[in-house]
Amino acid sequence: MCQLCLLINNTGLALHEKGSMEPASLENLCVLYHSANYIVVNKHWDIRIDSKMWYEKQTVQSRLKHRFPELADPGTYYGFRFCHQLDFSTSGALCVALNKAAAGHAYRCFKDRLVTKAYLALVRGTVAEEKITLDFAIGKNTTEGKTHMMCTEGTDGCENPKPCQTELTVLEHGEYDGDPVTKVLLQPLTGRTHQLRVHCSAIGHPIVGDYTYSLHTDNTPYRMMLHAYFLHITLESEPIHVTAPDPFVPTLDSKWAPQRCVNVLEDLLKNIFTKPQTEIQEDPEPQEHRRSSPVESEEQQAQCQQWLCEWSLD
Repeated sequence: MCQLCLLINNTGLALHEKGSMEPASLENLCVLYHSANYIVVNKHWDIRIDSKMWYEKQTVQSRLKHRFPELADPGTYYGFRFCHQLDFSTSGALCVALNKAAAGHAYRCFKDRLVTKAYLALVRGTVAEEKITLDFAIGKNTTEGKTHMMCTEGTDGCENPKPCQTELTVLEHGEYDGDPVTKVLLQPLTGRTHQLRVHCSAIGHPIVGDYTYSLHTDNTPYRMMLHAYFLHITLESEPIHVTAPDPFVPTLDSKWAPQRCVNVLEDLLKNIFTKPQTEIQEDPEPQEHRRSSPVESEEQQAQCQQWLCEWSLD
């Protein structure tokens, strides 16, 4: 079972996982933050947030129902309202709203770009530049056999590419299982499907263990090395600010051997928090047409709740 330590703040309980490489089970759900309105969990790698398939027993949805049966809402399809997405292969901070009002508040924060995220990753090779802005438009791959993938503009079969940006900052150079790798901090400035994975692959540094975007060659590691490390949601009444403990440390995975530190993660995190980014969601409204959000009608709020509670993984 995950080892936990308990911290108290003025908005609820925050439970921080010390770390584990063990696969997900119903018993080892790790909670990072818990209040009357929200839960933030440290999602395991290689599990879905929710599923309509009866045979998928290990999902965040099923683990929440097992751990907090009294909090499940039978009025929603999945029992819980997930405020955003993480890929099946990605671990880390995932926010869940516990009531309709909380879901609506979170939705508006995402819509109004009041959310800051940062991810940790191990990528193949030695990234020479200390900081890079990755600026590749991403679209759906329509090539036969690759329709589950995204691709960058200009590649064969790339349909409807949309602009997107990622800030990459090098943390450490080292080796994973004897091969050169780089530990990086990734800040998505847009919210496209598989964005971080596609951007890293596009510069020749695919994420370690990313079988899909390594052209089915990187299948040795036990997981894909991408982790949602930092999440800040600027809720007016209850700002959420959590970190999901770094899993890419030698004490947890002896195959990762850092050799040279380039930037200190804690220092970068302070800069992110003092100057929060504004993540752009899918299909943002043109700047010249953007204005303060009007008060939403009950019908619009109901549509938001439906969208939130039925938002499954791509």
